[in-house]
Amino acid sequence: MKNLLLSMGLLISSFSAIGAPMPADADNFYQSQQLSVQKVSFNNQYRMKVAGNLYLPKDMGPKVRYPAIIVGHPMGAVKEQSANLYAQKMAEQGFVTLSLDLSFWGESAGEPRNAVAPDIYAEDFSAAVDFLGTRAFVDRERIGVIGVCGSGSFAISAAKIDPRLKAIATVSMYDMGAANRNALNHSLTLEQRKAIIAEAAEQRYVEFAGGETRYTSGAVHELNENSHPVEREFYAFYRTPRGEFTPQGSSPQLTTHPTLTSNVKFMNFYPFNDIETIAPRPMLFIAGENAHSREFSDEAYRLAGEPKELLLVPGAGHVDLYDRTGLIPFDRLTRFFRSNLK
Repeated sequence: MKNLLLSMGLLISSFSAIGAPMPADADNFYQSQQLSVQKVSFNNQYRMKVAGNLYLPKDMGPKVRYPAIIVGHPMGAVKEQSANLYAQKMAEQGFVTLSLDLSFWGESAGEPRNAVAPDIYAEDFSAAVDFLGTRAFVDRERIGVIGVCGSGSFAISAAKIDPRLKAIATVSMYDMGAANRNALNHSLTLEQRKAIIAEAAEQRYVEFAGGETRYTSGAVHELNENSHPVEREFYAFYRTPRGEFTPQGSSPQLTTHPTLTSNVKFMNFYPFNDIETIAPRPMLFIAGENAHSREFSDEAYRLAGEPKELLLVPGAGHVDLYDRTGLIPFDRLTRFFRSNLK
């Protein structure tokens, strides 16, 4: 368990425990009655199928080209967890939206399943721009992105080399590189990091020889009196009816867990390097005031060029902004994209 926590970067010095009851405003599986939805798929640059849900306002006018927003799910999750909610809420405001499954997850292609490949994850966002920008009803000069949790760092990675993403918003962002190299609050030592890397390297021999695949990090499957507060927070979403979802072909035992041998690839992932080159395209960083992940939004905001904004949601934690519609600032997201996707 100690290595499990270290590899995901879930060590912090202090954090208030999260209770088990589902919040009254949690609405991860929201289904809008105001929209049309289409299941779509398209290839990324590596000819891998990327699957998504395309949400369209029902009152779309003919020959009108709309602004569009791509929405990425938390790391280890799928589009049915948080991304669909954000996509629908933004589509209700008049945007064409696309929630996608990152490669190796959900309905998207990629083997082995649950593999970590941050460069390919970033490519998936650019492939989503390819798809949207070739729809007759989308204005390709007005495409933005929302990245939730780990997808915030993947969206930033994509935006650094894809100027077609005109406005970038992140919510409860995890810098998946820093989280794995350093853990939260830089609590992972270099020696511990090297031990994780060595363990994964040795496991490559096992799997190359046909041995069983090992998985790491992700949400725990049970709690006890010693469970860490961050474990409790993720458990309350991923292991309860609040947000639990098992894609076809997977199993509840494997959901959220990346493969051990691929997870170390995050050690080489530096999404905030050169983040200032995204300017003058605008960036909005949204984080819970009490989120255990707040350090990543703070750091991205510090490094980013203008225009930029950091919005801290009072009283909110990390997972609160996955699905708690009473806390998620959809009004601020709407203003941000309406202003910057003119």
